[in-house]
Amino acid sequence: MTKILLAEDDENLGVLLKDYLNAKSFKTDLFEDGQKAFDGFQKNHYDLCILDVMMPVKDGFTLAQEIRAINKVVPIIFLTARSLKDDVLEGFKIGADDYITKPFNMDELLFRIEAILRRVKTDEPFSSPVYALGKYSFDTQKQYLQSKDMSYKLTTKESELLKLLCDNANHVLERNYALRTIWEDDNYFNARSMDVYITKLRKYLKDEPAVEILNVHGKGFKLVV
Repeated sequence: MTKILLAEDDENLGVLLKDYLNAKSFKTDLFEDGQKAFDGFQKNHYDLCILDVMMPVKDGFTLAQEIRAINKVVPIIFLTARSLKDDVLEGFKIGADDYITKPFNMDELLFRIEAILRRVKTDEPFSSPVYALGKYSFDTQKQYLQSKDMSYKLTTKESELLKLLCDNANHVLERNYALRTIWEDDNYFNARSMDVYITKLRKYLKDEPAVEILNVHGKGFKLVV
């Protein structure tokens, strides 16, 4: 059974969400503030985290950063009453997989959860599990980018995006195709989120001159190897 950590300080909404998710066959633990949620995360294994941004003791952004410090890959969805672009982008920079703005439809939240879990669990047996990128090797299954001197544990989205680039190495990866494949929607916020992840991947690869991620104006990106 998929286990979900739910951090929500609104008692009524929290109980409603917990009961709904449990009814959909998820095992859901509800925490009323960010500190209690982090304590719970350290003690238990969770397959996905749903974090309210505005919480007492510890807000959702801080909680997500602390979770990411000990687990780079667990999917995170933010619940926010704020739809400001800077807030949404901040969430993606921290490593969120998705966000949903209050008030929201329960079925929409369920759709987003299921979409993320499908991406995480998708098995691609016909794809090469390891790619050579200059001095680096990229293990798509373990989500490691490493050389003899460096090792990076990639987040799920970083790994998915780098794999798409590798699958299209030395060819243009169309921006909208990447957005629809990984984010399932090519809206503004997801496009900005992808730009953040491209910047992260460039940072990881900056010490390898034989590998470069280029912007192709009006089209997308090209991984040159």
